[in-house]
Amino acid sequence: MIGNHPMDIYDVVIVGAGPIGLATAIGLRKRGIENILVIDQTRAFRQVGQVLDLLPNGLKALKYLDNQAYEEVKKTGMGFMNPPQSHDDKNSEISQKQNPPKNSPKWIYKNFQGQIIRSIPLGFDHWLKNHGEGRVSIAWYNLQTVLRNLLPQDIVKANHRCVNVVDELENEYARIDCICNQQIKANPYAYWEDGQRQDDQPQDLDNNSQKSITKSLRAKLIVAADGINSTIRRVIYKDSFYSDFAQPEYSGFAAISCREITDIPHELQTQIAEQFLQDSPIVTIGDEPRMMLFRRPGNPFGYILHLALPCESLEGKSGSSLINLALEELAKVDFPHVLKELVRLSPPTNMQQRPYYIHRATTPDTKTQPSWSAGRVVLVGDAAHGMPPFMAQGANQGFEDALAVTALIANIAETNNWDNREAIATAFKKYEDLRRPIMTYIQRATLTRFPQSSDEEWNKYGQQVYQRNFDQLIAALL
Repeated sequence: MIGNHPMDIYDVVIVGAGPIGLATAIGLRKRGIENILVIDQTRAFRQVGQVLDLLPNGLKALKYLDNQAYEEVKKTGMGFMNPPQSHDDKNSEISQKQNPPKNSPKWIYKNFQGQIIRSIPLGFDHWLKNHGEGRVSIAWYNLQTVLRNLLPQDIVKANHRCVNVVDELENEYARIDCICNQQIKANPYAYWEDGQRQDDQPQDLDNNSQKSITKSLRAKLIVAADGINSTIRRVIYKDSFYSDFAQPEYSGFAAISCREITDIPHELQTQIAEQFLQDSPIVTIGDEPRMMLFRRPGNPFGYILHLALPCESLEGKSGSSLINLALEELAKVDFPHVLKELVRLSPPTNMQQRPYYIHRATTPDTKTQPSWSAGRVVLVGDAAHGMPPFMAQGANQGFEDALAVTALIANIAETNNWDNREAIATAFKKYEDLRRPIMTYIQRATLTRFPQSSDEEWNKYGQQVYQRNFDQLIAALL
């Protein structure tokens, strides 16, 4: 049992120690709520995940949650975009002469002929000037680590896989049941130990049941930040009016990617660089299908293809079969020959696939909108409204959720309404009523990518998403 006594009751248990769950914990502690716990199913925190773009709305929400978290994330993200320079004056001067400062990097969108459709500066200051807040890129694991380091070690627990949640109506708390493996040293801050990764162990806890135990945690409120395949959502929707929404649905889009291609004829490299990449490290080419083409330091090429595909067409495919599937789809739209040649040269061992799923914020039948809460449990981030990453709003909207839920829970604590179910239900309804309309808009933009069709729509999207007034949003909640 976690805690000092088997019947310890936390004010809040957060399920999911990703960036959204951790940001929620930081925000609660900033507002004086310290009797909290963050749990995660991972055996040990490790370097996983891709690079995230934190955009003005997400950074604004993080700043409202906790200014220190904002500053640490901004510093780490800006370091990712701008490697540190030498602090030695002489060496720094030489470096600047040899490598004069470049203009802010840009994300370029091009058509099949290599003509620029749109150019988006990636520099922090450009976004700050246009939207009142900047933009940074940061690796998922680095973001998780920065936020985790702002919390006391003893309130973040790995090796706790949630399998059930029960809102015990006769009691003043909800209960979470977790499976924990006893053979693992559950240190959330350990990655390497004795030269061996802690995650180099069997991941199937159920098959190791004789080595695992079930722990029960009790909390006045539970925040589910456990992702698009949320266990909490499946449990609270099961056998309810929302049972059809327990599992996310396939969005109709998938990614086929190759992270690194090194064995490319020089002539082909030159053609691709001159027609598409030029001086940019990354470009997006085409619309449907769409290729994100990038070149890493040291000159290896890589790509991510976003394709409209039936989910079953990906089943069982890997390596060469993924290359063939990608080439079949590219042939349908007369994709540029040099890029098809690049795909053809992809090492089969470097191929990956990823179907994209969505948990819709709004359904066509307005009478069956899936609720984001049940009793003492509330869903945030992808658990409430997951979507493909095309508009880079997953983490940013998750931070907005964290801010809204944190403000409402702080109000529950301030008014001592922990045991007032009506007050809790009212608070969570306010959260949902505030967040659902903007999430509906962003999901639509994500699936149709309509802001990229014209400058007018792009500017309108920026005003509605990036320039949100968080003073007004918080005032609307309280």
